[in-house]
Amino acid sequence: MSDTRRKIMRVLSGESLSPPPLWLMRQAGRYLPEYRETRAKAGSFLDLCYTPDHAVEVTLQPIRRYGFDAAILFSDILVIPDAMKRNVRFTEGYGPEMDPIDEAGIGSLNGEEVVDYLRPVLETVRRLREELPVETTLLGFCGAPWTVATYMIAGHGTPDQAPARLFAYKHPRAFEHLLMLLADVSTDYLVAQIDAGADAVQIFDSWAGVLGEKEFEAFAIRPVARMIASVKSRRPHARIIAFAKGAGYQLKTYRQKTGADAIGLDWSVPLAFAAELQKDGPVQGNLDPMRVVAGGRALEEGIDDILQHLGNGPLIFNLGHGITPQADPEHVRLLVDRVRGGA
Repeated sequence: MSDTRRKIMRVLSGESLSPPPLWLMRQAGRYLPEYRETRAKAGSFLDLCYTPDHAVEVTLQPIRRYGFDAAILFSDILVIPDAMKRNVRFTEGYGPEMDPIDEAGIGSLNGEEVVDYLRPVLETVRRLREELPVETTLLGFCGAPWTVATYMIAGHGTPDQAPARLFAYKHPRAFEHLLMLLADVSTDYLVAQIDAGADAVQIFDSWAGVLGEKEFEAFAIRPVARMIASVKSRRPHARIIAFAKGAGYQLKTYRQKTGADAIGLDWSVPLAFAAELQKDGPVQGNLDPMRVVAGGRALEEGIDDILQHLGNGPLIFNLGHGITPQADPEHVRLLVDRVRGGA
C-alpha cells in the first residue's frame, strides 16, 4: 500500500493539490547526458531494460536531477512480445523490429512464461521501491493490447498502423484472440509489478488515434477494460492510468468504459474539453513536448494555460507524449520550477 505522502497517489484517489504533482513521460531518456552514458555501458537497448543495475540507475537519474513526484520503471512496451519469443530487437536510427506474426503464429502463441521471463524487470521494480525517496510514487506500466498488436502484426512501427487495421478486417477472430491474449498476459505482468512494489501503473495505447469509432470500442476499450477489471479484482487497491493517445472525442466515455482511475491526455486535447473530462476524475497531461524543446515563452505559456484550466481539479502535470531527445535539460528544470511556483 502506498505511503500517504505520495502526492500522485492522492490525486489518483481524487484529491486536488496545488501545485499539482508532476512527472514526464520518457523522463529517463536520451535528453539526459547521464542516461546516454549508462546506455553506452549497457550494450543493446534490451540489455538496458533487462539488467536491473542499469534499469534502476536510469530510472533514478531524473529523480535525482529534478525531484519528480513519480519515477516510472525504465523498460519498454515491447518486452511482452519479446517474452513471447517474437525476436524483438532495436535497431539504432530505425526503432523496434520483430518477426511479424500471422494467423498461424497467433494460434501458437503461449503467454504462460511471460511473467517468469520478465523477472529481471520485476527485480528492478523491487529495488526501485527500496531506493526511491518515500514520498516518490513508483509507476509500473505496459502497452495496451492494440498498440502492442500493431507492432506484432507489422513487425515494426508504421505511420498509421495500416497492416494491423487490415489484418483485423481480414482475420477478425485471430485478431480478437491476439488482443485478448495480450490483455491477459499484460494483466499478469501489471499485477506482478504491483506486487513487486509499484504504487500505480499506466497503460500506454500510443496508437489509439488511428482507430475508427467501432474499432476504438473493440480494440482500444474492450481489451483495456478487461485488463483493468482483472487487475482490480486481484489487487483492489491498484490505481491505474490509461493513456489513449490521439483518441480525441472518444475520450468522453473512455474513463467510464475502461474503469481507469485517471486518463492521460495528449497535447491535441483542447483544455476546455480536458476540464470537462476532469469533472469525472483525475486527468494527466498535456503539454506539447515541442514546447520543452522550444523553451522560453512557448514553454511558459503552455504550462500556464494547463494550470489555469486544470489546476483547480485533480491533475497530474505531464507532457502530452514522451519527452524528445532534443529537449534541453535546463528547459525541464524551468518546467519543474514553474509548475511548482518557483518561476
